[in-house]
Amino acid sequence: MEQQSYVYILTNKPNGTLYIGVTASLVKRIYEHKNNVFDGFSKKYNTKQLVYFEVYDDIYQAITREKQLKKWNRDWKIKLIDKSNPRWVDLYYGLL
Repeated sequence: MEQQSYVYILTNKPNGTLYIGVTASLVKRIYEHKNNVFDGFSKKYNTKQLVYFEVYDDIYQAITREKQLKKWNRDWKIKLIDKSNPRWVDLYYGLL
């Protein structure tokens, strides 16, 4: 049985900078972002609020989706978030 995988979008504020990532452990990975465990884009731009995620049964599907979303224009990404999370609430705490 394959482990679930996730594509996720983080932001620093509503309609702010967006970060798109993929992981096999969403809670762990968002914790790492929130606590600046690794250097990089997310740390530099303070993208710590989980505003969107999708669940996949296959890591390859998740990676494909991540690549697709990264190619989207900003307006499409904003609309995707607005559709499921119009108030841009940090979804991380609902996962705990």
